[in-house]
Amino acid sequence: MANKVTIQDIADALGVSRNTVSKAINNTGILADATREKVLAKAVEMGYKQFSYANSVSDIFGGSIVKKPEHTGEIALFTGSFLDNSHFASTMLDKFQHEITDLGYSMLMHRVTPANIADMVLPASFNRERTKGIICVEMFNQKYCEMLCSLGIPMLFVDAPVESYSNQLEADVLMMDNSAGFFNLISNMKERGVKKIGFVGQANHCRSFFERYMAFRNAMYLNGLPIDEKFCLTDIHPHGPEYFANLFKVISALDELPELLICVNDFIAIDIINCLKVMGLSYPKDVMVAGFDDSAESKVMTPALTTCHIHSQIMGFTAANLLVSRIEQPDLNYRTVYTETNLIYRESTRD
Repeated sequence: MANKVTIQDIADALGVSRNTVSKAINNTGILADATREKVLAKAVEMGYKQFSYANSVSDIFGGSIVKKPEHTGEIALFTGSFLDNSHFASTMLDKFQHEITDLGYSMLMHRVTPANIADMVLPASFNRERTKGIICVEMFNQKYCEMLCSLGIPMLFVDAPVESYSNQLEADVLMMDNSAGFFNLISNMKERGVKKIGFVGQANHCRSFFERYMAFRNAMYLNGLPIDEKFCLTDIHPHGPEYFANLFKVISALDELPELLICVNDFIAIDIINCLKVMGLSYPKDVMVAGFDDSAESKVMTPALTTCHIHSQIMGFTAANLLVSRIEQPDLNYRTVYTETNLIYRESTRD
């Protein structure tokens, strides 16, 4: 019996890395189309059998790669909030739309209003007959998400409600890594002798916020650092006319400030910095501050903000792969996929 062909065998035959072959076979990461097709063609030629979702973008017949005929139909984007250029999903959706357009799908955005959610109804612009799949961004009402899943249409959630941990949605979920950056930051702070660290952000807003809060607590525990609950500001809702006043009230009422405040995203971090300015304090001199998202604002503010970078284009590519493979193979087990994030040190933590 012939030996089983491995990814390493294909890599050796082409003179490329094993990682390159793995990306092509599993349709993950960023590769040039020519490289991906060369790898897939060699895999077929050598008799490799363990393809994953590579056929989401192309079919493999008789040793050659044949592009799929164009699909027809719409991918519906459901979003519960306005996605401006500062939101990580703006770049992600640009890449997502590029990928699905190449396959022949169109994308139509539907804004889900509070009234839609209260009445458990679909947006008036939504056409069920034309829709082949739905991608949800900033959709965090569990009951409404469950209603969408009951439509029988392939679903992908980019982030998801906290309640979906215990009440799993019948859909795929795409997340960014919310833990590694905060672990690395807190470990580094311990080495620098920083012990008093706090967290700011509505922990139950969505799964990504909850995971960042738990990453903070876990990293503090694993580094043997005490958690002072008065520095864990997790109940202030980041919306509404009274938000900043409430945040300022809580910050200014503290009898002391921590050495570092880790914020659930960059915009909360900026609000914290504005509170400090009103109090006559500055960062990082009086309090170091870190955020998450690597927004455009985090780069241009002075001092610049330490943050975690989200690879939005990779998320867009992965989102297209997940939803298209769900459309083509509706009986797949539901998947939760995480993409990499990277901690970026800047002046707000005195690095």
